[in-house]
Amino acid sequence: MGVSSQTKHLVQSVFLISWILGFCYYTEGLRFGPHPVDSIDPWVTHGPFVTVITIFLRLLSFLALPQTLFNLVGLLTLNTFPDKSSFKSSPLLSPFVCVRVVTRGLYPNLVKKTVKTNLNTLLDAGLENFIIQVVTDHPIHLTGDKRVLETVVDSTYKTKSGALNKARALQYCLEEDKNILGDDDWIVHLDEETLLTDGSVRGIMNFINTGKHSFGQGLITYASNPAHFKSFSKYIQNRICTVADSFRVADDMGKLRCQLKYFNKPLFGWKGSYVICNAGAERKVTFDWGPDGSKAEDCFFGIVALDQGYSFDFIEGEMHEKSPFTFQDFFKQRKRWMQGIYMVCRSPLIPIQSKFILSISLASWLTMPLSTSNLVLSQLYPMSISPMVDFLLCFIGAMGLYMYIFGYIKQFNIHRFSYFRMVLSLFEIILASCLSIIVENCAVICMWGGDWYDFYIVEKENDVEEEAPEKTVEVV
Repeated sequence: MGVSSQTKHLVQSVFLISWILGFCYYTEGLRFGPHPVDSIDPWVTHGPFVTVITIFLRLLSFLALPQTLFNLVGLLTLNTFPDKSSFKSSPLLSPFVCVRVVTRGLYPNLVKKTVKTNLNTLLDAGLENFIIQVVTDHPIHLTGDKRVLETVVDSTYKTKSGALNKARALQYCLEEDKNILGDDDWIVHLDEETLLTDGSVRGIMNFINTGKHSFGQGLITYASNPAHFKSFSKYIQNRICTVADSFRVADDMGKLRCQLKYFNKPLFGWKGSYVICNAGAERKVTFDWGPDGSKAEDCFFGIVALDQGYSFDFIEGEMHEKSPFTFQDFFKQRKRWMQGIYMVCRSPLIPIQSKFILSISLASWLTMPLSTSNLVLSQLYPMSISPMVDFLLCFIGAMGLYMYIFGYIKQFNIHRFSYFRMVLSLFEIILASCLSIIVENCAVICMWGGDWYDFYIVEKENDVEEEAPEKTVEVV
């Protein structure tokens, strides 16, 4: 008999608390008696200038405290190893569902393969009332199936506000003469490489049939469907990027679940894939928010929906994606995210109260190079602002590192690892976390230059992708 999900979660929670306390004690953020650092007068020892700068940089790190607390609450109070969900009602009685994939059409073989896999997953789960719609800038010529629809965006199409890129394609589907859905239908938004699982299908249908919320999102992992490469260099880069994306997995299980379960709002924003929308609500919110709403159209849409009073929920069951194949793509992906979220936070179209928490999170991201400098300055100029401040700073650092550890455990089958392989995993996590920190610092520094409205798409089709059949489907 296997270990129950509750037991797994209890072990994880105990380990998390132990990790925080142990990390804070080791880094001297948690002290149980007199310590030499408490006797240092920084104004005398280091001088007023260094002291002021050091205090400022340490306090700057508190911008990350809100999201850190959300991650802590999510990982402690919500089961991090939930049992597989089952249908709460017959899928045959569910509303009509449109699985919508938006692509430029640059990777046709990948799209064909993904559509075929997702079609089989939906059918195996027992769904009948659905369609997979691929919205593309360039024809792909998908395989003929009555449940697969290819929609080519008219090259002359322009939205009222001048929305660009993916936002433009999404809005194209919402126009009166192009819309194929009723207000009570549902849309499942996926990226071109996103794979459904049986668990996510069950979670989606349960969310839809509950009927309490208009929007939902769930967990995405990146190690369950690894890419295969002819190049060993690209394999190594993709492997490290996948381990680095462990942070995103933990972020879904912590912060994302916490904000959607307890507040029913995407206070910190949300992702652009594994997005479930009521069709009527989506048309009212729209993706037509101009160029500033096109860089991170997912985040802009979510904050606007929050502002308009719609409610959200977390969906059980995970989906699978691939991490960037190269370090360059990893860097450009992060740079695009930062620019896009910056545009959301500066937009006058969204009231400040609706984007306040997201803005704090963005500020934490943008000041990362300054906050990271504390790793060096704390050794060069030791001082204590106060025991509580020292503890909280160490707590933020402890949670940041734990996110990589937990995300790794969540997306890799470590129970099948040998002891030697587990030791190697520690080096993997250390290497990937260091790379992630370095790349995101570089992305912050470089984000201010270049074309802010360029929408860089990471490479998604590897060099051994199989060819798909050439049988065509109706194009509208």
